[in-house]
Amino acid sequence: MDNRTLIRNFSIIAHIDHGKSTLADRMLEFVGAIDKRHFHAQLLDDMEIEQERGITIKASAVTLPYRALDGKTYTLNLIDTPGHVDFTYEVSKSLAACEGALLLVDASQGIEAQTVANFYLAREHNLKIIPVINKIDIAGIDIPRVKEQITGILRLQEDDILLASAKDGIGIKEILERIIQVIPPPSGDDNNPLETLIFDSSFDIYKGVVIYGRLFNGKVSVGDNVRMMQADKTYMVEEIGIFKPQMTSTKILRCGEVGYITASIRDPKEVFIGDTITLTAHPAAQPLPGYKKVKPMVFCGIYPVNAKDFGELKVAIEKLSLNDSSFVYETETSQSFGYGFRCGFLGLLHMEIAQERLEREYNLNLVLTTPNVVYRITTREDRVLEVDNPAKLPDPANIKLSEEPFVRAFMIVPTNAIEEVCELAKQRRGEFLANDYLGEDRVKIIYRMPLAEIIVDFYDKIKSVTRGYGSLDYEFDGYNPTKLVKLDILINGKICDAFSCLIYKDKAQSKGRLLVEKLKELIPRQLYLINLQAAIGGTVLASEKIRPVGKNVTAKCYGGDITRKRKLWEKQKEGKKRLKQVGSVEIPQEAFLAALKI
Repeated sequence: MDNRTLIRNFSIIAHIDHGKSTLADRMLEFVGAIDKRHFHAQLLDDMEIEQERGITIKASAVTLPYRALDGKTYTLNLIDTPGHVDFTYEVSKSLAACEGALLLVDASQGIEAQTVANFYLAREHNLKIIPVINKIDIAGIDIPRVKEQITGILRLQEDDILLASAKDGIGIKEILERIIQVIPPPSGDDNNPLETLIFDSSFDIYKGVVIYGRLFNGKVSVGDNVRMMQADKTYMVEEIGIFKPQMTSTKILRCGEVGYITASIRDPKEVFIGDTITLTAHPAAQPLPGYKKVKPMVFCGIYPVNAKDFGELKVAIEKLSLNDSSFVYETETSQSFGYGFRCGFLGLLHMEIAQERLEREYNLNLVLTTPNVVYRITTREDRVLEVDNPAKLPDPANIKLSEEPFVRAFMIVPTNAIEEVCELAKQRRGEFLANDYLGEDRVKIIYRMPLAEIIVDFYDKIKSVTRGYGSLDYEFDGYNPTKLVKLDILINGKICDAFSCLIYKDKAQSKGRLLVEKLKELIPRQLYLINLQAAIGGTVLASEKIRPVGKNVTAKCYGGDITRKRKLWEKQKEGKKRLKQVGSVEIPQEAFLAALKI
């Protein structure tokens, strides 16, 4: 009997915090893949930060042996996916390696924006979808309402919906049985040329780059010579195996299986996510349809607080980019901070996570500059520039056209919060496109708006006006002309390039005022006066002064002539002037973080 008929490859897709990692834990426990002594919650979320925040950031894979009711033992390969809007890329690459997906919906929250987005992503990959309503153990939930949403919005059949509580282990057996019945076994043949899709990779200090792959055709053994088709590089396979969930080496991987391959690859840049591995002796005709290369949407500078840590930061960033193929970086220098990196991210959460990982895992102390999106500038000579850094903006006299990226934002909110959400979107230069009522109490609102208005705190604001019930998803929707200016912050007449940002002209005045007011609160007083100014070119939009710390130099003068005191005051004034010339203003880390939030 062909081994492939007993394999099922699937992933779990859901909105953030709908119980995906907990369901994966219960499945591991149910099939006995994990010893009780080694078990901890969110087992597949192996990063400390994933466990703390309760979010999945990276895809991970695990092989579950399951003895079904028909008496056969099946191999279930679960490829875990993240849920947040910033990590859609991680989801799409995981789905490409599967034949089916569990669509998880929280019984208390119902369908949210990311649920819909991930559902359509799975549909694009032609996956069989099994809807599951999770958290049925919560008191006072309305299951018929959630079922109605699933059948109404996603057009799935009510009879196909399973009920479960991952926390209490209810419905796990039914889910596993449904996976075997509904999701088809992988197609392909062991005897065809090898086609392995790389869906992820990690770095091991002893083994080098560990490639996570799914075999669509052929088989691979230790000692085989393989070629990466896009990178056009050849290697000899040193170790292969499967995840149980620890890496467990095997002699051979066959068509339909999911596992890992190592080949003493030391340079992370040689492995492209979405590439196809084939045998050099018997190659495939063409690579598998790979993933679309994602383009970072948000850029910011990352610098070490202490300049001598630059070497360590360089190593840390190289390792991080191996684990995260959607993160890009290049070296840059700043007048304020010296050497650092210009980094590109998918969104603000992605940026925050990268910063936390660099600080925790590599023990670094970092400063981040204000995040901004990629603007498109056409010069008078008709050259088109992509500007991701305020320093790269050409002279305003030479700019013929400025354009900024727009997105189509999908918000699912309670009906009683429509007015506040629409008002918020209008303040952010949003243009209303459509709305669609999803049952009695929820509505989907679609706006077209500039990405620059979304990246900082739009999601947080939606959460607060909807008391936590709103959700957001967005997709890139081309470029539109804009009025773009560069806002600078001057400290004692010197531009502090860390606070410089590109901004829509009509919003520059209010942002400049907020920034100088915030910096006045956060920069400690010095022995001399500090002038803070927000300016566009030579035009000052807002200014504040930080008064010097006073020192009473005449305290020791008792009585006598006033001229004695005047002499001391003049001497003090001269000293302060000299101090001001050589003194530099220490800006605390909180000031940079506060600037990000404005």
